[in-house]
Amino acid sequence: MCGIAGRVNFSSRRPVSAHLMREMCDLIAHRGPDGSDVWISGPVGLGHRRLAIIDLSPAGTQPMSTADGKLWLTFNGEIYNFLELRADLEGRGHRFRSHTDSEVILYAYREFGLSCLDKLRGMFAFAIWDVPQQRLFVARDRLGKKPLFYWTNRDGVAFASEPKAFLADPSFSPAPDPAALSAYLTYQYVPSPQSAFAGVRKLPPAHYLLVDDGRLSVHRYWKLRYADKRRITEQEAVEELRARLREAVKVRLMSDVPLGAFLSGGIDSGSIVALMSELGTGPVKTFSIGFEEKDHDELPFARLVAKRYATDHREFVVRPDAVQILPKLVWHYNEPFADSSAIPTFILCGLTRRDVTVALNGDAGDENFAGYERYRANVLAKHDDRLPRRVRQSIGRLASALPGSRSGPSLASKGRRFLEALGETRERRYVRWMSHFHNSQRIELCTPEFLRLGGPDPAEMLLATYAASDALDFVDATLDVDVNNYLPDDLLVKVDIASMAHGLEARSPLLDHPLVEFAASLPADLKLRGGTKKYILKEAVRPLLPAEIIDRPKMGFGVPLEAWFRHELKELAYDVLLSDSLRDRGYFNQTVVKRILNEHVSGARVWHYQLWNLLMLELWHRAFIDRRPTSCDSAAESLGSAVVA
Repeated sequence: MCGIAGRVNFSSRRPVSAHLMREMCDLIAHRGPDGSDVWISGPVGLGHRRLAIIDLSPAGTQPMSTADGKLWLTFNGEIYNFLELRADLEGRGHRFRSHTDSEVILYAYREFGLSCLDKLRGMFAFAIWDVPQQRLFVARDRLGKKPLFYWTNRDGVAFASEPKAFLADPSFSPAPDPAALSAYLTYQYVPSPQSAFAGVRKLPPAHYLLVDDGRLSVHRYWKLRYADKRRITEQEAVEELRARLREAVKVRLMSDVPLGAFLSGGIDSGSIVALMSELGTGPVKTFSIGFEEKDHDELPFARLVAKRYATDHREFVVRPDAVQILPKLVWHYNEPFADSSAIPTFILCGLTRRDVTVALNGDAGDENFAGYERYRANVLAKHDDRLPRRVRQSIGRLASALPGSRSGPSLASKGRRFLEALGETRERRYVRWMSHFHNSQRIELCTPEFLRLGGPDPAEMLLATYAASDALDFVDATLDVDVNNYLPDDLLVKVDIASMAHGLEARSPLLDHPLVEFAASLPADLKLRGGTKKYILKEAVRPLLPAEIIDRPKMGFGVPLEAWFRHELKELAYDVLLSDSLRDRGYFNQTVVKRILNEHVSGARVWHYQLWNLLMLELWHRAFIDRRPTSCDSAAESLGSAVVA
């Protein structure tokens, strides 16, 4: 697990500066605190920051080359099947100088070319410079666990694990991309392939990029399929799922450094800890985080799993003063990012890193097995779709006119959101549920000029994903949408940034692509059965976990923003959201901003998610656009007195 960077100039007469490459790597030094190196060959430069996990010797240093120096690699991630792949390559005559998974990628590329990606099982973002072909080959893993950004200008192309690396280049002028910011307002994250910076793009999951003779092209190499269903009994599905999950955990236990696990108190992370305990040789180190507010606190449930498996358990509690880490969040997340669970995740990763270098987690259980309430809401809405659309639209208008609820996650609030979207098509209904500012709110909030620059309705992105899905069942189609959007662009970004900010490697067994493919092949009614979410996963892990864990309602991992904006965050919100700097950007109707702020603080309406969205956008602007930061400290300075660093 590391940080990577590189540049290829289109003209052979323009050598890459070694100083530039070192500065690019320095800006992402947190991703690899164990060492740094660069390789320069005329118009080509590769850089690497190392977090040593496997083969801690100097033989694992990158950038790494084949013995003949014809292929050069910079790599971020882990290849879990590298030992089997290495044995196969040795049988084909290749010889290795290290015990790393990195070197296996080089020789897999030499043997199989671009189709080497089909051989790799793991999380990765890497770049190979092919000297004989004078070609750059950049690739990202299937599910998007590891990030990759690239930026082009007339002179060449640069890439990095994080876009802040481009700030080292004097020719890079950070400017916002209005279309990306418009999408951010809708989704709380900037979706791939967009980035918040004009001219910078994300390489989407399951894609590779080629730079050949001054031409750049992007290609997809893998797509999850839902249409081809397994003919399998429920018991067979339970047994195979349990076996696949155990094997996915087992291959992620390889490490030459201390290893542990996040434990939230839910099914996904609890199952991972249970299997780690069965497969390991000693007590698993587990780490949990909770809140003073009982409605958000899962620590009692995490303790049940920790006690059952006698783990070496540590707990932490998040308090409102945690918002003081906002400057660090803004700096590390690179783009505006409004998933408030980044706060506890960031804190948990920092505290976990004190004891271990690798931590397993339960990410992707909900997207694989239909774990969110909104999947069940889709099924409920299906029955209402039998009503004439005009009737459903009338119900939606009546629901919108009702007084606002004082409690965001309350049954009344959820019912209102459900009814408001009832008149939409099922695809647009889901998009509305996923939107922070749905389209009519976005139009009311934004100035005409910003709406023009922002382009078409960002909802079209999710609608296009629905249209591209091969799923025959709407539950599966919605899982497909989330696997392609919400999972890689929100959840995985959240954990990658929070963990790598502290030099911690996060591994996700439920993102094992053979396991994900198996889940997609299961009939939808094994995932969402009646009112039971994650049905087949619950049955598969029932022998492993207490019934209180499996059968309790799902609890989210968000912080209590609703209350914080009425108390601890109130002054900050007014200072930032009604500031001259936000007004002068010309993005928003300040009357609307002031109204939603006043409505939330007074309790008339619930707007905490939208307020957090606007707050993080303005703080990002101050840190990255108003100034050119060179470190986390300089980014914090650019936020002025808005946040106590």
